Amino acid sequence: MNILKYIELDVLSATPKYQQLAQSIINAIESGELEKDAILPSINELSYEFEISRDTAEKAYKHLKRMGVLGSVPGKGYYVKTKEVRSDVKIFLLFNKLSTHKKIIYDSFVKTLGPQAVIDFYIYNNDFNLFKKLIADIEKTYTHFVIITHFLDGGDGAAELINALPKDKLILLDKLVPGITGNFSAVYENFEEDIYRSLEKALKRLEHYQIVKIIEPEYSYFPMEITSGFMRFCEEYGFQGKVVHDLAKETIKQGEAYICLMEDDLVILIDKIMQTKLKIGKEVGVISYNETPLKRLILRGITTFSTDFAAMGEEAARIILSGEKKMMPVPFYLQLRPSL
Repeated sequence: MNILKYIELDVLSATPKYQQLAQSIINAIESGELEKDAILPSINELSYEFEISRDTAEKAYKHLKRMGVLGSVPGKGYYVKTKEVRSDVKIFLLFNKLSTHKKIIYDSFVKTLGPQAVIDFYIYNNDFNLFKKLIADIEKTYTHFVIITHFLDGGDGAAELINALPKDKLILLDKLVPGITGNFSAVYENFEEDIYRSLEKALKRLEHYQIVKIIEPEYSYFPMEITSGFMRFCEEYGFQGKVVHDLAKETIKQGEAYICLMEDDLVILIDKIMQTKLKIGKEVGVISYNETPLKRLILRGITTFSTDFAAMGEEAARIILSGEKKMMPVPFYLQLRPSL
């Protein structure tokens, strides 16, 4: 029997190759193509045939062995231990990109679901055309569709595409999409209210500055609700608020506080401030969007406000495991540090 013909690797999928290998073997067992006690190809053979590392092939086999699907005999290799390998949860997971924060969501999602869930993971790099293709090509065998929507261009037709999916299987992550109808689930950020309330909590520190600026590149996917919440705060508390689209042209002045949405802009901003010799946290304030471990250390600590990304992944997984429908905003935290 040519077992190799039943193994498929999807080049568009962001699902780790070892998981794709493992799922191909499970599919072959479920379909009856692989019988109990069937001997599987060696790790070297898998590595050669699919141009993957030996570590990847071995990881796939060990994953299936932990699940109880495969057994092994020293010196002889791996074999099918059981045909009882039903996967009741099969998930189509679609992210706009795999940043540090999206990886936190992914890791907590996968960990909470456990090894029995099958996840096909795709990334469309904020490209609406690729998003459209991936949605259009979705198989109907998935039990759940978990989707994050952020686009650099276009995106007006996203609601129509998503509305074609079964709502009882749909979970939106990170943001709600206007125009989605029906009884679906969501674990999302309340962008306008989150930034407004966080700035309120930072009010005492912000009172040292006359102008508050938010750095928002024109070519970005950040929701307009972030700007709305920022401007509402500035108007209600008497700050002069300004949106900066091109940080490279910005002149840094004493008495200003900056909010950085992008990681690259944070590096540029700190560099520009250091060139002026102004003191960060005393003469110029800095707040960064989204917490990372490094921000606790840079310049004795960068003030951040951030969604609880781990909670987002966990809650999405719990919705799947419980079978309930839920619309849940995710906690948003302010971390005050010396940069403000």
